[in-house]
Amino acid sequence: MIDDFMHVKVLLPFRVFIDIPKVRRVVFETSDGAYGFLPHRLDCVAALVPGIITYETENNAVHYVAVDEGVLIKAGSEVSVSVRNAIGGIDLGKLRELVEKEFMAQDEKERTTRSAMKKLESGFIYRLEKFHQE
Repeated sequence: MIDDFMHVKVLLPFRVFIDIPKVRRVVFETSDGAYGFLPHRLDCVAALVPGIITYETENNAVHYVAVDEGVLIKAGSEVSVSVRNAIGGIDLGKLRELVEKEFMAQDEKERTTRSAMKKLESGFIYRLEKFHQE
């Protein structure tokens, strides 16, 4: 019966990463810990931290997807996960290593970029103030 399944989508900014119509259960990670969904769970929204989403399909196969931070929304039988980055299709041990390596490196690049932008903005404001004083 279709009511005994969920439809799970993992969405990236530029494409749909996975779209699985018959999922029995989903487990994901938030800053408060890991949570699991079964098909008849109440609707909710959760903020995700970088980690691994586990889902079980109709044939009892368990799959793993590493995700960056994002948002999970469950509405009825639809579960949508919107994240910046996702990696799948490899074994669980390698997936955890990739999460730590890839996503943490990306966070470091973003910090460097934000720092450079702050310097540019402050330099621009300083020059603009100096121009107005003249």
